[in-house]
Amino acid sequence: MHRNQELHTFLVEKAKNLTEEWYESLDKSDSKGVYSSSNPKEIQKLKQQNYDFHLHLCKVFVQEENQFLQEFQNWIIHIAKDEQHLNTPVQYILREFFHVQEQYLSYIDEFASIHKGKYPHEKVQLWQRMIIRAFKEVILRFVQENQIYSEKKLLAQQEIIMELSSPVITINKGAALLPLVGDIDTTRAKFILEHSLNECSNKGINHLYIDLSGVVMIDTMVAHQIFQLINALKMIGVQTTLSGLRPEVAQTTVQLGLSFDEVEIKSDLAAALSAMK
Repeated sequence: MHRNQELHTFLVEKAKNLTEEWYESLDKSDSKGVYSSSNPKEIQKLKQQNYDFHLHLCKVFVQEENQFLQEFQNWIIHIAKDEQHLNTPVQYILREFFHVQEQYLSYIDEFASIHKGKYPHEKVQLWQRMIIRAFKEVILRFVQENQIYSEKKLLAQQEIIMELSSPVITINKGAALLPLVGDIDTTRAKFILEHSLNECSNKGINHLYIDLSGVVMIDTMVAHQIFQLINALKMIGVQTTLSGLRPEVAQTTVQLGLSFDEVEIKSDLAAALSAMK
């Protein structure tokens, strides 16, 4: 039986010391992340998070395992989605988990030394195994949650980049410009289609100037997506003007058999805008 109220009380009383000792020995030379901060408020927040960790972990010696992990889950999720921890390389965080694990193993040795003869060596070993097991489970759960929130953050950043790289810029009442720059893959082409339709509808655009002078290469799938965009815009009453079509891009569209007969095409953006009615 690993549960022991006396050990739990001992560790809870040492929780503040555990936090201070941990922070003092913390490698603060990390190039980035939560551990390198010199901001007093962020340092205090970090210490509080560490202290809360101890209050949860100590309960492994007084609670059933399922209850212990269920209550710990809230702390794990809170840390996993914390912005400062999301900006910290995961190897730094794992390093500190193992650092704190060593603290616990040392404090269990200290507890056994204080109560020498009261608890057999096998009991002390059982406690240490429970600590290692608890850390293993907490670390695995943290990594899983951290991955989830990291992917959500990455997706949000990608959406922002998509929007910034595909802006529908209002030129005057009823007219807007969509300047496209860089590589356009299938994912970006699909976003451009959906985003442009929504922006034109929301802004009351009836003429969209699509400039492709900054696009070096378009594959067949992307060329088809642009053709679909033009058709979709036409269906909601938006006229389009294409400009800056490079020879290789034009060749791709011809090879696909895509017809731009009903689309106004200009050699460059200046020519397109100068012809604006």
